[in-house]
Amino acid sequence: MVDLQPHAIVPAVSDSEKGKFTADISNDVIREALESVKRHTGGGTTDEVEPVDISQTDPAPNPPGEAVAEAEAAAPDPAAADQDAAQKELETLRAQLDFSQAKGRELMEKLKEQHERMLRAAADLENFKKRAQKEKEEIQRFGIEKVLKDFLPVIDNLDRALDHASRTSDLEGLKKGLEMTRKQFEEALGKHGVKGFSSVGQPFDPRLHEAMQQVETTEVPANHVVSEMVRGYMLHDRLIRPALVSVARPPVAAPPPQTENSAEKGGEAEDAASAGETGSEQA
Repeated sequence: MVDLQPHAIVPAVSDSEKGKFTADISNDVIREALESVKRHTGGGTTDEVEPVDISQTDPAPNPPGEAVAEAEAAAPDPAAADQDAAQKELETLRAQLDFSQAKGRELMEKLKEQHERMLRAAADLENFKKRAQKEKEEIQRFGIEKVLKDFLPVIDNLDRALDHASRTSDLEGLKKGLEMTRKQFEEALGKHGVKGFSSVGQPFDPRLHEAMQQVETTEVPANHVVSEMVRGYMLHDRLIRPALVSVARPPVAAPPPQTENSAEKGGEAEDAASAGETGSEQA
């Protein structure tokens, strides 16, 4: 029995190098091994086996299990592909959800701002209504304050005229004072747009005049104002009081005066007519 002792020991290999190894064995060792086999088999002749250089041989193929594993690893996994697609879809939906939530928050902010503006506008409108109502009441109560201030001096002058008349008999001075007071009164009315108009000698206008009577006269043409009983007044362009007037009309023509001859002729005509009526009755 031959003790085979290799001259070199092959080191351990990793899992990735399994099936791919080389060994450095001398040709003498291989020859001795073949002779030992020959002796044990009865010394038959055996063709000499040429030494084989194991280092030059192709590496052994991978085991079938590893090939299948590599094929399975190389082949796409349907479950993994579905999982990846689902993950991408989930990420897309999450992004859409985040976008929708951001838009919703933005819209809610705008709605809140518009609601606050509407509330402020409603409050401003309510305050405006209250102020307008208060101003209206104040105008109704104190709107004529300015007018009264303009007429107070007129009353003062009238009081002075009355006081002067009670202490003196100067009627001419009193008349002059009253004329001045009346002029002041008209000026006060004119400040507020009130003006009187004269109607005497003007054509009768039913929009400005109110006829109280008709007078037969030839001093003014027919249908003209003869006299003015009450003066009319205008407020700017509006009539506030019509003038009360008398309207002229043409006089009726008087019958011509009768003479003595015409009276006798008239009597004879009357006698003849009465005689004719008597004769017709007898017939």
